Amino acid sequence: MQFIEALKLRSKLFFLFILITIGLIIVGIMGAININSMKKSVDSLYFGSLVPVTELNEILQIYHGKVATTFYNIKNKEISFDQANTQVQSSIRKINKYWSQYESHFKRDEELEYVNYVSLEIENANKHFTSVFQHNKDLKDINIVSITKYITHLHTIIKKMIQYEIEIAKYDRKQFLNKYNSTLFEVGIVLLAIIIAVLFISYHVFASIQRDQTKLEITTKKLKRANKKLENVSYTDALTSLHNRRYFNFIYDKELKRAKRTKCHITFMMLDIDFFKQYNDTYGHIEGDFALKSVAKVLKDTLKRPSDFVFRLGGEEFGVLLTDTDELNSAKLAQNICDAIRGREIRHETSKVNEFVTISIGVVCCVADDALDDDALISLADKMLYEAKESGRDCFVLSTDVSFAKVSKKVSV
Repeated sequence: MQFIEALKLRSKLFFLFILITIGLIIVGIMGAININSMKKSVDSLYFGSLVPVTELNEILQIYHGKVATTFYNIKNKEISFDQANTQVQSSIRKINKYWSQYESHFKRDEELEYVNYVSLEIENANKHFTSVFQHNKDLKDINIVSITKYITHLHTIIKKMIQYEIEIAKYDRKQFLNKYNSTLFEVGIVLLAIIIAVLFISYHVFASIQRDQTKLEITTKKLKRANKKLENVSYTDALTSLHNRRYFNFIYDKELKRAKRTKCHITFMMLDIDFFKQYNDTYGHIEGDFALKSVAKVLKDTLKRPSDFVFRLGGEEFGVLLTDTDELNSAKLAQNICDAIRGREIRHETSKVNEFVTISIGVVCCVADDALDDDALISLADKMLYEAKESGRDCFVLSTDVSFAKVSKKVSV
């Protein structure tokens, strides 16, 4: 092993090539010796080991012997509703297991369409059998005729597949026997051709290894950059270019845990544009989108630190997550946001608080510790936002204690 590790890259590949060549020669010799036993094995497979047929027969047996019997028993009140449900679900799991095993076998292109069709029929039937117990609470409501129809239909299409598998097995065996006498010669020729071909191209392969490795490294770097761009797109709101709700769910947990470790301040703001529905109804959705973009720009211009996270949570609702920002600075930022949005002077004739677009903000600021519940900031910020709206809007309400031990305070602007 130490000798192999000491070899350079090209030497290692050449050493591997020698081993492969020797292995091919050995395989050729073993193939000539064992080809007779292969014939016996094929016969054994045909007559006693038709695995796909066995799996399909098992599925039929379960439908006829388990599923159908269970429904008849429940209709005759020989078993309880819950017992029948358990038996049917167990049967469906077995059917799915056998069908997955059958699908894992090699399939020809011309078989795939019918296999997919049967797969869909089995899935629909199983869903139907399951829905019987979900939508029927009384034993007498179960429609045995419908269930029998499903099972009969499945019997027909699976039987057709079984017959096809048997015919394919017959055909494959016949083909094998027809080619048996020429296989010995063909194996020798093929192996010889492979060895010559490998010897011929090995030099060119070794000469291009370094170039290929360099190209691979470049491609890997490009792929990483592409993945990074794709990740950024998946975390960005298309309209406002802010972080979306998905990224909020990710970063909120991360930042909260970090704040708990360092015992620092953490602030969460929930913002809502005042009377935005009326704005959309009055000016239309195009102007509504413009208002959303304007609010997003204010938030991005106001919150510029790398640790300041701004999100569009949905509709006209925004979120802001800050760390290392105490109560005083959080209040100052919230007021700056309110002032800046009002200062954009986006006309809002149907607003009940101002002639321009305004915003209401619920703010929570506290020192994070291990006792802080993960959802407390979100829940309390939502309540503070509600208080801000109840207090007349165009303002923010700030709370410094997630347990409400301290009095929250409303600031009008």
